[in-house]
Amino acid sequence: MIKWFCKLIKLTLINHFSRGMPMKKVLTVPVLGAAAVFLSLVSIFIGVKSLSLFELGSLDDSQLNILLSSRIPRTVSILIAGSSLAVCGLIMQQLTQNKFVSPTTVGTMDWAKLGVVVTIILFSKSSLLLQLIISSVFVIFGSLFFIYLLKVIKFKDDIFIPLVGLMLGKVVSAISTFLGVQFQILQSVNSWLEGHLSIMTSHRYEILFLVLPCMVLIYLYAHQFTIAGLGEDFSKNLGLNYQFIINLGLVIVSVMTAIIVTVVGSLPFLGLIVPNSISAIKGDNMKNNLILTSFLGAVIVLICDIFGRLVIFPYEVSIGLTMGIIGSIFFLYFLMKGRRRS
Repeated sequence: MIKWFCKLIKLTLINHFSRGMPMKKVLTVPVLGAAAVFLSLVSIFIGVKSLSLFELGSLDDSQLNILLSSRIPRTVSILIAGSSLAVCGLIMQQLTQNKFVSPTTVGTMDWAKLGVVVTIILFSKSSLLLQLIISSVFVIFGSLFFIYLLKVIKFKDDIFIPLVGLMLGKVVSAISTFLGVQFQILQSVNSWLEGHLSIMTSHRYEILFLVLPCMVLIYLYAHQFTIAGLGEDFSKNLGLNYQFIINLGLVIVSVMTAIIVTVVGSLPFLGLIVPNSISAIKGDNMKNNLILTSFLGAVIVLICDIFGRLVIFPYEVSIGLTMGIIGSIFFLYFLMKGRRRS
C-alpha cells in the first residue's frame, strides 16, 4: 500500500512538474477539487479493516459500521478542518497586513488549548459544547491581546511580529502545561489536542459543521476584509467601519479555531502555508482566493493524514506531528524568502 501511494504521488505530481507544468495550472478549482475528491476516496478506503470501493454494495454489518461511524466522519473532519484553518490564516494575514501571521504563529491555537484545559479543570465532566464555548472566549481574548501588542510595539518588522506571537504562544502553552501537571490531566489533554484524527467518529465530528456559517460570513465580508487589509486610513477614506471589520474578522477566526482545536486538535502552520502559496500565484484578492485556499487546505491535510496512516501501517502518526514537520520547513522557507526581499 505504501509503495502504491508513493508511486501514485510520483506519477501525478513529480512528473508534471518535471515537464514544466506551471503552478498556476495546478492551483485551480477544478484541479484542486478533483484532487480533494480522489484523496477523500483514498482516505475512506485506507485502514486496518479492509474496505474496497468495488464492494460497497456487498459490505457486511461490521464493514458498514466502520464506514459510517469512522471512515466517513474522519474524512469529512479533514475536509472541514483543513479548509477552515487555511481560511483563518488568510483572514489573519489580510487583517494584520503580514504574510507570516497564522493561528499557529500568533498563539491562537495555544489559547484554545488553555481554554480546554481550564474547562476540564473547572468542569471535569464537561460536554464538548461547553469546552468549545470557553475555548472561544479564551481565543477571542488572546486575539485581541495580540492586536493590542501590535499597536503598542513600535518596531513592526514583518518577521518580528510572528516571532512575538510565537513567544506569546509558548508562554500560554507553558501555563497550560503547568495547570495540566498540577491537576494531573496533562497526558490525556496532550494526546487529545495533538491532532489525532482516529478519534473522529460519529456523534463527535458533527459539531464541526458549526464552522460552515462562519465560512459563509467570511465570503459575504470578503470584500470588506480586503479593503481593511489596505490599512486603517485608506479604509476609513472609503467609508469602511474599520474597527468593526477587524473585530468581526478576529471573532470569526477565534470561533473557527476554537471549534477545530477542541474537536480535531492542532494542525500547525496550515494557516501559514496555504495562503502564502495561493497569494504567490494568484495575488491578494481575498474573495478570489477563498475557494482556492479552502480546497488547497483540505488537500494538504488529506495528503498528510494519508501519509501518517501509511508510513508505519497498521499504526499511524498523528496529523499534528506530520503537519508540524512540514509546516515548520515551509515557515523557515518563507522567513528566509521574506528576509532576502527586505
